[in-house]
Formats: sequence, structure tokens, C-alpha cells
Amino acid sequence: MLNATQIRRVIEERTERRQGTGKKVVDVREEMDRLEEQGELIVHRVRAENRPVEMKTLFGWTKRIPTDRLWHHKSCGQCGNIPGYPSSLLWVMNETGREYLNEPHQTSCTAWNYHGTATSNPVALAAVAARNFHRAYETHHFPLIHCGTSFGDYKEMRKLLVENTEVRHKVREILRSMDRELVLPEEIVHYSEWVQAMAPEIVARQKVDASGVVATVHEPCHYYKMVPEDAVYDDAVYGGQRPAVPTGILLALGAKVADYSTWYDCCGFGFRHILSEREFSRSFANLRKIRPMVEEAHSDVAITSDTGCVTTLDKSQWIGRAHGQPYLLPVLSDIQFAALTMGAHPYKIAQLHWHAAPVDRLLDRLGIDWRSAKAEFLEYLQQLKSGAAPEVLHAPREEIERFFAINKGQVLPEEIREKPSTPVSPTLVEGRGPR
Repeated sequence: MLNATQIRRVIEERTERRQGTGKKVVDVREEMDRLEEQGELIVHRVRAENRPVEMKTLFGWTKRIPTDRLWHHKSCGQCGNIPGYPSSLLWVMNETGREYLNEPHQTSCTAWNYHGTATSNPVALAAVAARNFHRAYETHHFPLIHCGTSFGDYKEMRKLLVENTEVRHKVREILRSMDRELVLPEEIVHYSEWVQAMAPEIVARQKVDASGVVATVHEPCHYYKMVPEDAVYDDAVYGGQRPAVPTGILLALGAKVADYSTWYDCCGFGFRHILSEREFSRSFANLRKIRPMVEEAHSDVAITSDTGCVTTLDKSQWIGRAHGQPYLLPVLSDIQFAALTMGAHPYKIAQLHWHAAPVDRLLDRLGIDWRSAKAEFLEYLQQLKSGAAPEVLHAPREEIERFFAINKGQVLPEEIREKPSTPVSPTLVEGRGPR
């Protein structure tokens, strides 16, 4: 096994001339700067107001991770299947005093269809990415990508828009038809990189001792196998031989991270085969991931940082139980685990009741009184049924909604009250964290 110094030497060689292809590995950010000078695109820069933290990528390049004034590109799978995933992230941002825009006008990245070989094409994919990039740019917030699929797709689309002139020109024409510009962010940032950058502040607010927990990490394929030179690494995490996220935050919180033989394997989701051969996904998740985590590492919890990975590893375990493999290993995202250690409510915020594998034993090991928390949550649900106002993570952001309504000639809320008969589309509410 190579040590960190040897790995860096190999990477330096590949940076100069990629082995086997003769093609130099170019930092796409340098090409973006060149195209901006030529008037081909606009680079959305990470600014001082974003309070960036510098990290190193696999190739030793510096990646600036913005930690404030962020535009949330949410995940369709998280919001639909694992709502405690994004709510934990927003809660931690509130606790650390970060400002953000909980964007209601974001579109899906459409990469699910692409990787499932169902629909779409490079121009359409790139246009969707560019539309969302411009949306973040015009709100003066830097995009933070929740989903690993979106993260990997957007890295590929950014490279495509920089390197392929034909696609770039076609996408620019599409954007112009919507009165938008071609904007590419200086960095494509995954939320787990934000968590890694925020580790000191998260640990400073830690209320729950995690030292008694043995965790195993599943590294999402779309985080570090797509455009690998952009993934964040740290010599303090596995000697720099594996991505720093999400392992870094677990180590910082004091959890024991145990290794296992199939760490490199996919979770089993795989997009296309979960559609066409679903039992393969379920079997792979149980036999290649969950079983070695339990049998080899004696894990208390599996931690990952992607939508499909949490879903597949968690919700596939019932089929293993049906076949005499009753492992039932809790599966959480890194931000859910971090939020729990900071004192987040396990049901109101982390929403662990949405998970298939039981979490009670894990909460016991963390010293969290889940029985009292569950009783409190059930009482809260009764209050909601009785008409009580729900607790919210962010206040309405009416001023930005008003701004875009005026620019698009839409009817404003006060005009609706004055003219109740006027037909209008429902107004979505945006939110932000505390200033």
C-alpha cells in the first residue's frame, strides 16, 4: 500500500501527463478563467462573504469551500425519502449562524434519468445545470449541492461546457431564450465538504459523546469516482488514500471508524439496475456492504453522504432479514449523525422514524433518551392535528420572492388581497438562516 507521499508523487505525474492517454489533466477552473476573459461565460466566484475554507483535492489542488451565504440545491430523493437529511443540514446551519437560501425555484438536476439510461442528452443536462447555476448567481448565494448524483453530474457538465464549444454555444442559446446568462461556479461544492470545513465549529457545539460508537463509512461513488481530481482528500484521513468526507467529521466527533473489505464497492443502487433488476441491488447492498460492515467491523452504524446510498443501504435490509440475515444496521448520513451529537431532536430534526433499520440501539450507545424524545414527538404530532402552528427551520424570505415577482411581471401578494378575483399561481415561500 502506498503512503501519502508516494500517492502525491503519482498524482503529480498524472497531472503533467495522464498515463495511458497522453492527455494532460487540466484544472477546469483555469479554462473557465480564460473563457470568461473571452466573454464566453461568467464565473461565479467564492467571495469573502462566503467565508471560505481551503482544502486539498486528490491532485493536491486547493479547493475553496464556502461556508456562508449558500444556495441550497436540494435532493429530490432526500426530500421524498429521507427528510431528516436536509432538515439536519438546515438545523446545523442555524446552530452555527450561517445564512442560506432554501431555494423554491430550483429544478431537478435530471441526472437520475441520465444514469438510468432513460432520458435526456448532453445539451439538455448541461442546460439544466446552467439554469440552476444562474439562479444561484442572481440571488447572490453560492450553490451548495445536497445530492451526490447532482454533485457528480454538475462536475461533469461544468467540464463539458468548458471543453465542448458546440455544447456551450447550444446551451447559451437556450439560456438566452430564458433571459439568463451562462454562469459556471468557481467550485462545485458538496454539502459533505461544507460539513468537513465546519468540523471545528460542529465539535465546539458537540453535546453528545460519540466515543462509544463504532462507525463504518460508505463512500458514495458519485462523490469521488466522477471527476476524481475535484474530490477533497486529507492526509489525516486514511493517510490521504481515501476521500476526507464523510470520515473526517466522524473522527473529529470522536467516533471510532472501522475499516472493512468492500469499502470501495457501490452501495448497490446503480441507477439502471435498481430499475431493471431491483433484487440485484437489494442483494448487493446486503451481501457486499451491510454484512461485512457487521461481521468484519462490528459496526454500530453505517455512515454515508449521498441520497441513493442512504436509501439503498437502509431500505434494502428487510429483504436480508427475510432470507435469514437479520443484521439491521442503522444507516445515517454524516450530517444526521453530526446533528444528533449537537443535540438535535432525533425525530423532529433528524427524523429517524423515516428509516427502515431500527436506530434505538445506536441512540442508546450515544446516551440519547429516545423514549422521552419519541413521547415528545408524538405529543407534537397531536398538537399539529389540533391546529397548532408547526415548528419551522427558517423564516419566510418574502423580499427575494417580491424581487423576482416584480421582474417577471407577476402579481404580488398584496395585490392578490386587493383583487381576490384575479387568477394567480400559488406563491412559493423561500427561507434563509439567521443573519
